[in-house]
Amino acid sequence: MNFKKANKKLIINYLSAITLSFISPSVFGQIFSTAQNPLSVKWNYISSGGFKIIYPRELEKEAQRMANTLPFIYPKVGLSLRQQKTAIPVLLQNRGTIANGFVQLAPKKSEFYATPPQFFDSQDWLNNLAVHELRHIAQFDKLTGNRAHPFPELVYFAYFGAGIPTWFFEGDAVVNETALTNSGRGKQPNWIMPYRTSILEGRKISYSKAYFGSNKDATPGYYQTGYLMVSDMKEKYGQFISDSILSDIRKRPLRLYPFSQSLKKFTKQNSKTYFLSTQNKLAEEWKIQQEKSVTESYESLNKKTDLATDYFLPVRLNKNQILALKESKTDARYFVIINQDKSEQKLFGIGYQEQPWFSLKNDLLVWDEIRYDPRYKQRSYSVICSYNLKTKKFNKVSSKSRLFSPSLSEDGKKIIAAQVELNNQFNLVEIEARSGKILKTYVNPENEILQTPSFDQSGNRIAYISVTEKGKSLWLIDGKKKSVLISNSRQQLSRPVFINDKIVFNAHFNGINNIYQIDPISEKITALSASKYGAFNPTESTDGKIIFNDYKINGYEIAETTVVEKPVGENNFVDFSAAAEQQENIGNVFDNIPDSTYQTKRYHQALNLFSFHSIIPVIDNEYVFGLELQSNNLLNTMDFYTGTKYHRDLKRFEYTADISYKALYPVLSILYRNRPKRTFYRVKNTVQQGDWRENYIKLNASLPLSFNARNNNYAFTLNTATSFTQRYMPENMPTNFIRELKFPMEYNFTFNHSVRTTERDIAPKWAQVFRVTYNHQPFDKNLKGEILALESFLYFPGFAKNHSFLASFNYQKATGVNQYATEIATVYGYNNILAKSKLQNSLLFNYRFPFAFPDWELGPFAYVRNFRAGLFCHYENIRKGTTFNDPKTYGVELNTSVNILRYQPVVDLGARLVFVNQIYNQNPILEFSFNYSF
Repeated sequence: MNFKKANKKLIINYLSAITLSFISPSVFGQIFSTAQNPLSVKWNYISSGGFKIIYPRELEKEAQRMANTLPFIYPKVGLSLRQQKTAIPVLLQNRGTIANGFVQLAPKKSEFYATPPQFFDSQDWLNNLAVHELRHIAQFDKLTGNRAHPFPELVYFAYFGAGIPTWFFEGDAVVNETALTNSGRGKQPNWIMPYRTSILEGRKISYSKAYFGSNKDATPGYYQTGYLMVSDMKEKYGQFISDSILSDIRKRPLRLYPFSQSLKKFTKQNSKTYFLSTQNKLAEEWKIQQEKSVTESYESLNKKTDLATDYFLPVRLNKNQILALKESKTDARYFVIINQDKSEQKLFGIGYQEQPWFSLKNDLLVWDEIRYDPRYKQRSYSVICSYNLKTKKFNKVSSKSRLFSPSLSEDGKKIIAAQVELNNQFNLVEIEARSGKILKTYVNPENEILQTPSFDQSGNRIAYISVTEKGKSLWLIDGKKKSVLISNSRQQLSRPVFINDKIVFNAHFNGINNIYQIDPISEKITALSASKYGAFNPTESTDGKIIFNDYKINGYEIAETTVVEKPVGENNFVDFSAAAEQQENIGNVFDNIPDSTYQTKRYHQALNLFSFHSIIPVIDNEYVFGLELQSNNLLNTMDFYTGTKYHRDLKRFEYTADISYKALYPVLSILYRNRPKRTFYRVKNTVQQGDWRENYIKLNASLPLSFNARNNNYAFTLNTATSFTQRYMPENMPTNFIRELKFPMEYNFTFNHSVRTTERDIAPKWAQVFRVTYNHQPFDKNLKGEILALESFLYFPGFAKNHSFLASFNYQKATGVNQYATEIATVYGYNNILAKSKLQNSLLFNYRFPFAFPDWELGPFAYVRNFRAGLFCHYENIRKGTTFNDPKTYGVELNTSVNILRYQPVVDLGARLVFVNQIYNQNPILEFSFNYSF
């Protein structure tokens, strides 16, 4: 039996193929970035009350505002954790178009992505980020102290991930943001709508499923789960319950399930039992709300499914067909036409969107999607694309733009969209739909955040949403006149559209997201829907009807109803943060923010290349271990690692240093090793042992480029490297011992293409990976030899959804000192089969498929997400005339994705049974694999 990792080459290529299959990040998703900005970005900084705010020069106004805001609100944000002061760098990012914010250690910093999403809370975006992320800073400070320690950050960070559930960190922060402001996600019905729907439909879920998710069902997510549990804790155990739990963990960190044990100390319940008791409470509260609410049921116009599936933004093409954006656990987002009999016709897939969005008028379809800079991934764009349903032609209306929520005029000739400049100036722009030319800019002198504009039937009036710290407003532009119809509301106003002479929009006046309309003249508001769980995205249909999204247990479905005005109704929303809000007793933490002007200084990138943060243990194998000092600078432009390792078998030390500079278009890196080496050689039928030390220096230049277009992702990587080895202190080495290895050259070029994947995909439906590698010795006459390797990996759809077929042909030609090197993917079991000839080529066939999604909670030990299987048949050294009936290895494999011991990382466990061609006289080989990801 052999215990080893799965074939490394196949894993690397598989991961490369799907690198650009983007996954939608959640706002405040704690998705840490290691990407860079272009070197042309000029940075300044402001020091204010422990915060060092580092920002691009265009964001001077926003940086001054944050310099006033962060020190002022931090004592209030940290009050219930007994944290009043901190010291941390805060980076404001403005080159991207995806909303996010996070706090991290190693190095300690926070990043605010200044471009807001088109759908979020009813308050200022950067304020929204500040109140949430500062709570995370207070959490870290509570556990680590707010003073610098001798390089423990990475160890602390690892402990947070292993010892404290993510739902608690995020839930505590959401409770805080909701209790300290007039807004917050806890006050948004649609934010907890999936969980409410599941419970009221009788589908209670396990603790692990709520925390870790599911490959088949809609689940609440750990943000929502954490918010509801922490809200309940504060209501039952007071304002300082989070402080008590974290303080106890800090005192007694080295325990199995430290959080659960500390929670039990103060509440008499562990994590699972507390979740179940909270779920029972939610069921009672939401049933009472349901009994108070007047609701209607709507027939679904899409086909039924037991799988979580969303049909976003439905519109009528005609009386018999509906167009929508479809997305599910098995399908990446694409446009679909739904016929009257509920059969479906797939049109085409699209790229990643910050939010689902499109507009259809006069057979022209427009939508926005995110496009990334080929090299500097901190820079992205929101471009407008179009498709003509009659001519079947695509068009990219805008390039390198920052345009959001494009909406067409009735004749399809004009587009109105929200534009965000690099200085966070928000405007509405009118665009020619054919050429992308900006026809008109609607100035926004107050610089309110602008969202989801739309034209009326004449193309002369525009409705849109604005957001400030005071709330959301609904506006109407009629020629040169601008009027506010709903002012500074805490309602989640969104997506206003004109239907007849009224403006129809989304809000939650009755405590459930529904569809409302307002008369622009009388400003009277009436309801048009009374959904049980949530209604969204109305569009005018036929015969006096509207078509819209009606949320049900498996996602956003399609419904249609006659326009009948209803009373707005009483607000029966259940505010689970009410107790925490009373405990804090602050009102809005952003009231009375100072307005000082701070001194601005230039942030020199060249003077800030090092940021040492951690000394960590390093274990290479059972014989080599040591310590490593790490530095990663705040702008992710340089990494530096140095350390020492002890070779237990050689009883000697190794000294290491690595540096990587990533600010330029190519990534440049230098690796240095001073290390002991040992070899064995034969002299006159006697095996001799020889030792030496060597200085090894390797230089590497890599150019990673990638881009996306609709649902296709492409990547090109060009890599070149060389090295120099100087050997010294030889002991018992032969006379022909070579003391210098002079600059062997390595070249590598890789091309990847893949389509977007889903969470059930084992590999992309379509993908191609091609790699060329060439290594030779042009500067060393004593060590002649070269190797040329060609690799190809072709992924195809299998017999059913999410099945994958891989065909991989690989060739290498090796001579001289490289004649026994291996640069291509090998057959499974290769290292455990005695070779009969030198490796020249390989032909690999793999068929993989998922077959079960049990969502098993095996007590506190494991949560089983899925099971996958595979068949393989691998050939080696195929020659001309060879028949394909004699594979070298073949067999089966079984894998499962699990969360072990209720920890966040997803662990992939696998077993593979490899049968070997009988000419090798080899017993079957059993291999195991263990991989994990966050």
